[in-house]
Amino acid sequence: MLENIDLSGIHEENARQLIAELLNLIEKLSVDLRDLQIENQRLRDEINRSKGEQGQPNIKPNTPPVVTNHSSEKERHRQKRHQKSSKKADLKINREKIIEVDPALLPADAQFKGYEEVIVQDLCLGTDNICFRKQKFYSASERKTYLAKLPCGYEGQYGPGVKSLVLTLYNGGYMSEPKILEFLKNVGVQISGGELSNLLIKKQDIFHAEKDAVYEAGLRSSPYQHTDDTKTRVNGQNQHCHVVCNPVYSAYHTRPTKERLAVLDVLRNMRERTFRLNREALDYLKDVNLSQATRQRLQTWVSEEAMNEAAFIMRLDEALPKLSQPHRKIILDAAAIAAYHAETDFPVIDLLLCDDAPQFKWLTRSLMLCWIHEGRPYKKLLPVVSCHREILNDFLKRFWNYYDQLLTYRQSPSAAEHQRLSAEFDNLFSTQTGYAELDKRIAKTLSKKTNLLLVLKYPELSLHNNSAELAARQRVRKRDVSFGPRTSEGVRAWDTFMTLTETTKKLGVNFYEYIQDRVRQTNKIPSLASLVQKNALELKLGQSWAVA
Repeated sequence: MLENIDLSGIHEENARQLIAELLNLIEKLSVDLRDLQIENQRLRDEINRSKGEQGQPNIKPNTPPVVTNHSSEKERHRQKRHQKSSKKADLKINREKIIEVDPALLPADAQFKGYEEVIVQDLCLGTDNICFRKQKFYSASERKTYLAKLPCGYEGQYGPGVKSLVLTLYNGGYMSEPKILEFLKNVGVQISGGELSNLLIKKQDIFHAEKDAVYEAGLRSSPYQHTDDTKTRVNGQNQHCHVVCNPVYSAYHTRPTKERLAVLDVLRNMRERTFRLNREALDYLKDVNLSQATRQRLQTWVSEEAMNEAAFIMRLDEALPKLSQPHRKIILDAAAIAAYHAETDFPVIDLLLCDDAPQFKWLTRSLMLCWIHEGRPYKKLLPVVSCHREILNDFLKRFWNYYDQLLTYRQSPSAAEHQRLSAEFDNLFSTQTGYAELDKRIAKTLSKKTNLLLVLKYPELSLHNNSAELAARQRVRKRDVSFGPRTSEGVRAWDTFMTLTETTKKLGVNFYEYIQDRVRQTNKIPSLASLVQKNALELKLGQSWAVA
């Protein structure tokens, strides 16, 4: 019956409104029923497990399952013409070998006509064990022994070939330690699991320093950054991997939480926290439900003095000893962010491109929201009434058509298009469809206009946060293979080498060659930080900020 309802065919106004309200009530009750069924089954399973029994088995039904993938990639993606690239264009030729025709097969009148080239790629895997005989001299007058030094990269029991290969397989190829161990033993390298682990995480100061340099250069390379986070298990406990990136680099930082101060620590590259309770900090607290006495006490404290964490907390506890924990935390957040914005010795980000999670708010003066994230709640609507499904499909077509217009604007921005698209946004997201859940969702998007349309002011901004999400997905892949680090050294090594791996990809640098270059200390490959700066200038990542 619900499949054939056509509200436009009902001429009596009161009856049409009443039926529309009833249809919206059906939608609401259907959503509530689905949620209650899921919760009821969860509670049943929990009761059964507490009795020593099993929960409901996860058996796939014969009917098509309910859609749980709410990705908008299909709608937003535009097919690009595929152009097959040459695999041999940049292929390095290591040696040439002439293949001769057996003279016995040639007739008497055969004439030589040159060569036909065939390129075959191959690898040579094998040990190259070296017994170094280091010269040793003794000076009786100085009572001192002089001993020849090993070449760079040969310190310890393993040479640069083993070290480079291990680091590349683990960090660039996402192989697990047991499989790398098995591989090395198969090619004749005698190594234990503990020694392999040490090669991966110990004595990596050169790489840690380069990671820090890459991150600072990346923060300076553009006024905006993408960010996202994903879970990481550290010694069996849940922590969070924070990703910060732009088109020329990606950086990874693992922190115990994903709260606002943890994100701020990441943006400041883990430097000591500072706090400043100035006018900017108080502005952040305007909408916070603080008592009048608390506000007055904070007003007397306003200062541009920067304080370390211990001193600030001590003063806060002395001034407001009865302050609740949530209010205490939000005051700390506001003061830390105000101090961050006042910094001059480290790059301060002007804009973050991210999702609408609360921990990202306040951190930067501007916040650009991802259009793909904004489209997901619409895909999660599952109307049971046919007319509502048609309304939703029609609106989604308009939504992604507007998205396409923004993509076109990015290629050739103009003041006239800026104004038109701003007005078109108001028109699109002021739509009243009669489908109550959809109308609520549309109104929420309208309230985010400023954050969704920053691309009109800064056309180099992406409309989505896929850059950070794809970078976070690399941590998920590594987590699937290796589960998670167990020590602070392991955490640092994961973050450092994932940063270097993903950054070399964006810079077009061969990761294996880069690792070899650094292990052998030949330094033929320039510092990644300098390449980040160079590529950022070529891409003009902050052009519209410079014009403004």
